[in-house]
Amino acid sequence: MRAVIQRVLRASVTIDGKLHSSIGKGMMLLIGICDEDGEDDIDWLAKKVVNLRIFDDENGVMNRPVTEVAGEILAVSQFTLMASTRKGNRPSYIKAARPEISKPLYEAFCRKLSEESGTVVQTGVFGADMKCELINDGPVTIIIDTKNKE
Repeated sequence: MRAVIQRVLRASVTIDGKLHSSIGKGMMLLIGICDEDGEDDIDWLAKKVVNLRIFDDENGVMNRPVTEVAGEILAVSQFTLMASTRKGNRPSYIKAARPEISKPLYEAFCRKLSEESGTVVQTGVFGADMKCELINDGPVTIIIDTKNKE
């Protein structure tokens, strides 16, 4: 699994011109899933995201996780994160898991994220054409790949 984590002042997902979900201060996550991903990846990534210390403490140092700042989380599935650009100019998505694999894993990841954070995680709609808006705070953007744990 691959995640792009953005510290945000606010973020939202709109589908067909209608607001689907939105958050205030917190994290917007873009989640990519490959065929090799499983429960271990879900557990590891959810814990890593929730405990990632990217929010300022009283001294202005990034030292607090989302749970300590009463932050919200918005998680959006994005198969294009698994793109390979090694050859040519057209990205290849061969590493992205097919929907029958990735949708249940994305949904399980969102449930685990809610469990770990103790809050309801807002989501996009798997496979939908979504318009995502955010105000990146910092900017702070971090990429985590479960294949690079060590």
